[in-house]
Amino acid sequence: MKRLLCIGDSNTYGYDPRSLIGGRFPESVRWTGRLKASGYDVLNYGQNGACIPNRSDLVIDLIKRNLPLDRVVIMLGSNDLLEGRSAEETAVRMEQLLWNLHLGTDVHILLVCPPPMKRGEWVETDQLVSESKQLGSLYRKAAQLRDTQFADAADWNIDLLFDGVHFSEEGHRAFAQGITAVL
Repeated sequence: MKRLLCIGDSNTYGYDPRSLIGGRFPESVRWTGRLKASGYDVLNYGQNGACIPNRSDLVIDLIKRNLPLDRVVIMLGSNDLLEGRSAEETAVRMEQLLWNLHLGTDVHILLVCPPPMKRGEWVETDQLVSESKQLGSLYRKAAQLRDTQFADAADWNIDLLFDGVHFSEEGHRAFAQGITAVL
C-alpha cells in the first residue's frame, strides 16, 4: 500500500461551503477519501485557509514525523492569490518551498497546481480568475527547476461550487481520478 502525505488547503481538507458554518464533505466524497478507498494510505493535512508556508522547517518536520512515505502531495496557492499575491509571487514562494524541501528531506514530491478559479462569491474579479489561470505554467517551471513531479489540475475538468474556489462533489471525483492517473 502506497503511503501519501497530502498537504493543502480547504480543497484537500474537503471543505463544503454550502453549510451555514462551513462543514466538511464526508470522507467518501473528498478526493483524499477516494484515494483511501482505492487502496492508498492517505495522511490528510489539508487546512482551511492554508497558504504556502514561509517556514519550510514546519513542513520538513511534518514529513519527517510521518516517514516512511511514498510521496508527498502538495497543492497550495489558491489562498495566496485570494490574499492578493500575484501568480508570479505565489510561484516564487512555491519554488522556495520546493527548494527547501529538497534540501531538508529525501522524499518524492508531487506538486499539484490548483484548478483555476471561476467567478463566484469569493472570486469577484476577472483579474483573480486570470491570475489563477497563470499559476499552472509558473508552477510547471518551478517544478522543473526543482526536479519535482508536477500535475496541473486544470487538465482534470474540476467542477467548482458557487464560491468559485471549492470543489463540488463531482470536482472531488474528477480530482481523485486525475491524481490517481498521475500517481
